[in-house]
Amino acid sequence: MIKQYLGSLFLIELLKGLKLTGKYFFAKKFTIMYPEEKTPISNRFRGRHALRRYPNGEERCIACKLCEAVCPALAITIEAEPRDDGTRRTTKYEIDLFKCIFCGFCEESCPVDSIVETNIFEYHYEQRGEQIMDKTKLLQFGDDYEAQLAQDRTLDAQYR
Repeated sequence: MIKQYLGSLFLIELLKGLKLTGKYFFAKKFTIMYPEEKTPISNRFRGRHALRRYPNGEERCIACKLCEAVCPALAITIEAEPRDDGTRRTTKYEIDLFKCIFCGFCEESCPVDSIVETNIFEYHYEQRGEQIMDKTKLLQFGDDYEAQLAQDRTLDAQYR
C-alpha cells in the first residue's frame, strides 16, 4: 500500500515511460532510400495474388470454391461450369484487392496450389475498377512470375 502510494506520488510509471522514449529518441537513426534500396522481405510475406498453371499450360483451378468460402473479407467471387470432358473450371474468378486483407487463407485452402500470394508489393491503381483482379489478369501474372512462384513453393516445402 505504501509502495503504491509512493510510486504514484513520485510518478514512477511516467518516469519509466520517459526513459523508454528517451532511449529511442537519442538512438542512432537509419534511413532506407526506398526506390534505390530495398529492405529484406520475409519469406512469409503475402503480396499480390496470382493463379498458376500446370506445366502443360492448363489452369490449376478446379472450381472447388474453397478459397471463396474461407475468405473472411468476401473478396473472392467464383462462378464455374462443367466442361465437355466432365471436369469443372471457372468461368469467372475475381478478387477485389481493396476488400482483401491478405490473410493467406485462400492460398492455404487451395487443394491444387492454384491461387498463391506472391512477394510482389509494388503495385498501384489509378482508375476505378483496376483493383478487381479477374481471371485473365491473375493467370497472366502467374505466367509472368511462374519461375519465382515455383522457387517460393520449394522453399516453403523445405521449411515445413
